[in-house]
Amino acid sequence: MTAAEPRSTGLSRPGLRGREAELERLRTLVEAVRDGEGGAMALLLGEPGIGKTVLLEETVALARAQGFVVSQGHAEELHELAPLASLASGLLHGDPPLLSGEDFAHLAGHHDQRIWLVERLAQLIEERSAGTPTLIAIDDVQWADPLSRFALNVLPARLFTSPVLWLLAGREDPDLRRDGPCLTTVPLRPLTDAALAELARDALGDDVPPKVTELLDGSGGNPFLATELLTGIAASGTEGPEQPPERLVLGVRGRLAALRPGTLEFLRVGSVLGRAFRLGDAAALCGRPATALITELDEAIAAGLVDDDGERLVFRHDLLRQAVYADLAPSARRALHREAARRLVAVGRTPVDAVPHLLKSAEPGDHEAARLLGRAATDVLSVMPDLAADLALRALELLPPHEPTAFVAGERAITALTRAGRYTRARETGDALLARRPPLDVFARLQSVLGDTLWHLDDVHELTRRTTAGLAVVTDPAISARLTARQALARSRGRDLDAARSTGERALAEAERADDREARVVALWGLGEIALNAGECAAAVAHHTALSAFDAAFLPEEVVARVHLDDFAMARQLLGTAGDAPLRPAMLMWAQGTLHLGLGRLDDAEADFVTAERLEADLGVPGNLVNIRVNRGRLALLRGDRDAARHHLEAVRAALAERPNTGNHAAHQYLEAVIADAAGHHAAAAEHLRSAQRDHPFVRWRILRTRCVDAVRIALRAGDRALADDLAAQAATHAARNPAVPTAQGIAAHTAGLVGADTALLERAVRVLRTGPRPLHLAAASADLGRALLPTGTAAAIPALSTAYEQFVQMGAGFEADRVRADLDRAATRSGRRAAARPRPSQGWEALTASERKVARLIADGHTNRSAAAALVVSPHTVNTHLASVFRKLSVTSRVQLTRRVPAQADAPS
Repeated sequence: MTAAEPRSTGLSRPGLRGREAELERLRTLVEAVRDGEGGAMALLLGEPGIGKTVLLEETVALARAQGFVVSQGHAEELHELAPLASLASGLLHGDPPLLSGEDFAHLAGHHDQRIWLVERLAQLIEERSAGTPTLIAIDDVQWADPLSRFALNVLPARLFTSPVLWLLAGREDPDLRRDGPCLTTVPLRPLTDAALAELARDALGDDVPPKVTELLDGSGGNPFLATELLTGIAASGTEGPEQPPERLVLGVRGRLAALRPGTLEFLRVGSVLGRAFRLGDAAALCGRPATALITELDEAIAAGLVDDDGERLVFRHDLLRQAVYADLAPSARRALHREAARRLVAVGRTPVDAVPHLLKSAEPGDHEAARLLGRAATDVLSVMPDLAADLALRALELLPPHEPTAFVAGERAITALTRAGRYTRARETGDALLARRPPLDVFARLQSVLGDTLWHLDDVHELTRRTTAGLAVVTDPAISARLTARQALARSRGRDLDAARSTGERALAEAERADDREARVVALWGLGEIALNAGECAAAVAHHTALSAFDAAFLPEEVVARVHLDDFAMARQLLGTAGDAPLRPAMLMWAQGTLHLGLGRLDDAEADFVTAERLEADLGVPGNLVNIRVNRGRLALLRGDRDAARHHLEAVRAALAERPNTGNHAAHQYLEAVIADAAGHHAAAAEHLRSAQRDHPFVRWRILRTRCVDAVRIALRAGDRALADDLAAQAATHAARNPAVPTAQGIAAHTAGLVGADTALLERAVRVLRTGPRPLHLAAASADLGRALLPTGTAAAIPALSTAYEQFVQMGAGFEADRVRADLDRAATRSGRRAAARPRPSQGWEALTASERKVARLIADGHTNRSAAAALVVSPHTVNTHLASVFRKLSVTSRVQLTRRVPAQADAPS
């Protein structure tokens, strides 16, 4: 709401005195978005009553006058948990609305899929804003519900190419990501003395008594407080006692003192319900029928304290509500909040609606509050696990330590904390519950729930110990199956994979007998992990196929397993059938990047890995960051960009320093090795490889399995023949386990050929890899074959080197292409010198990859991200990544600017 409007004033824009500079900055932003300069975001920040709302509303008026479609909403303190409520308050009520009721109902039905929901919301806004600038304004953003806050953190970056202006007003910086559109922060500071003087003249005329100026000093430059003060003076006259009455200083207190007791009680109850509240709810808390409160309502409106918007009663400013609320005794507040929670549940509201009141009123031993908080935690777990964890912990705190319900609440808290990535707190919560010496079956259940926590903490030894302890006392067949499955998963990291496999098979049989879904999922997952770690690619595919058929969320694991089997056709088909609402989009992008890397589509793989990392960052759970950066580092080296490779290595080091994980040790050491080797530090590189093998053989780590050739080359350059022999032997063992996988067979022949300087084996590697799907491995084998043949004569070497050169150039592996070109130049002068593989520039049309050019043309032709994704048969997430790169390389900030650039450049040579 705006600041209180003086009753006798000629002020045409109340509350804007002293805000001319801020308003001009906002006007400039509106005009820039209108003129096609891209999206933008503005934050209006300041204390309550400082004038944020009136400035937001003036900007809304400016935008409407400029032809914007406007969505204006606000968040409310006691309604801050309902998913998407804050954002929807504006999207559903524009003229025309950005979102139809049908659209919102469909979105609300998928609120458990945060990334999908935001992407779909972005698509709808993008479609609505096509050709028309759009303003999305949200007031009191500090109270935005968690899902709206998540959307506001992601949507501006997703829509930065569209003509959308985001205008957010709040008391503090909402700490949004800075990778979206241009951000303008507008801090609202106290009004100057000159602005206060103008405000006084607006309210009282030109002749303002000196005493009024002195009184205005007490407002601290706050426009709302100053206006309230002036309103009081205007009502009572400028003459008065030497010491001004309290109502002239605070205004609000004076109005309250003048109200009848019944009206004051009504307002106090309303203040407990929130800034906006329903008359029926207030009447219920007052213990009176709504019709009996008409007189009190009329008096509150006449006093300028509340307004009636037709659906709810709204305090004219939150400072007014706070002033009324502050007059309540703490015990009265607590009692009213508790009664409000009961009222909301009694009339059919969800537990989430009652939670804000429960958090302000529940006391230890309040079983009903604990039950409602637990239900609310369950309701929001899938959409906002961090909030669910806080609610579940609060429910646990309310219950007596040794009551059975406390252990149930504890299990819920451990689950929510683990889902939120708060693994250490989850473990501490579980240990505290176990210290209470629960009954044996409860002990076993807690150990089962803690299993997921310990897996994410990478503490497989403790996971094995605890599952063993639980199995020693469990009587429930379903819990027994879960514990056995967790134990199999833990043993997948150990040396005895035969024993692990036996445990997994037993767990799966127990799960089927108990008909327990969770146990079956974990058992299949464990068996798939065991098979992959053992290098049994066909068995891994079988287990992951069964798993993804049972739970579609594990489809990315099946895709990756099929890539290991060289079944790229089925992997591609699975990605195509993932649907429009994948449950784990970041992992799906990782799987797609793995496939594209195998296919030698290096630019597309890079885009996929960038997208996967961004999606993980959106969710705040960077579980695959190390592997993503290792792959990106290798891609950078293939292109010859050592600076980028070192940047990715630093990111890996930082991630592991923050969250150590032995499962990522080998991948990290591999990247250290190849970067050290590229810098000429061959002995150090070999030591990194040896470090990668300390826990398990190199080929055991499946992300490194296809990189065994790199490792052998490093060992040979370091003069470590024993290490090279060991690596080649591992590759041979892996090939023996996978006779139908061309890549495994080709790598075995390639590594053996390098170690033995055997051209026949290198020729065999080329022949075998030619039957497989991986051009990068074929090019590497062809290059090594050509180099090996050089001493025997150039005629035999040139075809192999030429093939390798052409393949590396086609894939964009410029550094490797240049190395082969140098070999060709030395090999045969009669063949003519080949031009170096020209590095791709960093700016301009020539800097775009083939996929980026396709996206640029489609967007310039008027496609939305969604329709461009459909045309290219890729994810909208991928299109967004490509488009961000296009805008950066072409130095454009909007689709309008892109359209001007593409037609003139589209047919330029690559």
